Formats: sequence, C-alpha cells, structure tokens
Amino acid sequence: METSFIEAIIEALGGTFIDILPIILVLGFFQAVAIRKKVPNLGHILFGLLLVVVGLSIFIVGLEKCIFPIGTQMANQLTDLNFLTSGDKKVIESIKNSTSIDPTIYFWTYVFAFLIGFSTTLAEPALIAVALKAKEITTGAISAWGLRISVALGVAVGVALGVYRIVTGDPLHYYIACGYAFLLVQTYFSPKMIIPLAYDSGGVTTSTVTVPLIAALGIGLASNVPGRSPLIDGFGLIAFASLFPMISVMAYAMITEILTKRKREKKFLRRN
Repeated sequence: METSFIEAIIEALGGTFIDILPIILVLGFFQAVAIRKKVPNLGHILFGLLLVVVGLSIFIVGLEKCIFPIGTQMANQLTDLNFLTSGDKKVIESIKNSTSIDPTIYFWTYVFAFLIGFSTTLAEPALIAVALKAKEITTGAISAWGLRISVALGVAVGVALGVYRIVTGDPLHYYIACGYAFLLVQTYFSPKMIIPLAYDSGGVTTSTVTVPLIAALGIGLASNVPGRSPLIDGFGLIAFASLFPMISVMAYAMITEILTKRKREKKFLRRN
C-alpha cells in the first residue's frame, strides 16, 4: 500500500509539472522577450514554484485517495433503500417498481448536501483568496467572512436543490433557466459595485475542494436512485453550485445596503 501511495505521488508530480509547464513558458517568454528585465528574487520564485508543484501533487493524490471515495461512499449510504425505509422490504419493493419517488424519504440526503456544500465552500482556497482581495480593495467595506458565508450559503442551497432535482428527475434546464432569469432581475436592482464580484463568486466555488465532492455526490446519488441515469442526472450539480452563489452574494449586498441606509436614517433622526 505504501509503495502504491508513493508511486501515485511521483506520478502526480510529473503530471502537475506538465500541467503548469505552459504557464512557466508563457511567463518566461514575456519576461525574456517582451519585458527584457531580470526577475527579482529569482531564487525565492523558483522555490515557490517547487512548493506549488509539490503541494498540488499531494493535493491531487489526496483527492483521489480520500475526497472522491468519501463522496461516493456517503452518497451510496445516504441513498441506500434499507437506510431510507428502515429495512422495510415491502416499501423497498414498491419504490423499485414505482416510476415516481416520494422526495421526502431523501430528507437526510438533502441535509447532507446542504451541509457539505456549505463546509466545502468555506474551505475553498480560491474563495478565500477572492474574499481577502475584496476586503483589501474596499478597505473593509466588504467583509471577507461575510462574503465567504454568503457564497457558502448559495452553494449549500444550490447543491441541496440540485439533489432534489436528481431525486425527482425534473429536467435540469428548467431550474437553470429560472435561476438565471431571477439572477438577471436581481442584477438590475443590486448595488453596482457588487455585481462583478458576485459573478466572479460563481466561478471560484467550482474549484479544487468543492467540485470533487459535489461531482461524486451527484454521480453516486443518480446511481442509487431508481430510474436515474448517472450520465443524464448525475451531472449538473456544479451548475447549481455556480449559479446560486451569484444570487446569494447579490442578496447579501442588497440586505447590507438596506441595513446601512436604515442606520444612516436613524442617526439623522437622532441628530435632528
């Protein structure tokens, strides 16, 4: 087992280096041909590059050895008919033979989807980086934790709704079309300064930590729900995880703006 683990890390090191090689070549080309200046602190940069390759390689192995298996295992356990029906054989047979499924029996699956969407998003490195930059640029007007929590809530709601869609078998495009229609209306009424950040928030959620677990959850769920296709129904959760953070961030900004106006009005009335 130790040998296979070491081999997996070595293979991941080579794959990661090949993946980031185009980035290195582009940066090196422009530095040498276009900018024509020596790179300051070249030793530190090369050491940082080494850390990037090693860190990404270990992270990829961790995903393959831990995150993917856990996501699939949890989906299998939470959608097991014995667990959902407390082992009632008559109910199990009726579910298997029925074309429609009672969505309420998957209650714990919805709870798990909500909580895993929320927790993985809070741990997303890309979101942390964006939140810190937003706080820095706005000199604290946008709270890093406020942004992270609002994005995490959006992902949580989106993933839970996506799981409900898999259970019911509803067409994916109905949900996505309605969601984007609501988002367009919300964009018109949202504070202008938050709109670009909100749209970026939909992208940073679909990154290294969130995607593997959510993808594994969707495929595992569709594989175990009677009458569902892992290909047709298993994918699509990432679309929900991208859409709903944009809605939640704009909602966060709109609520914050309303509360700020009320505070200003109260201060004005007190002075007068």
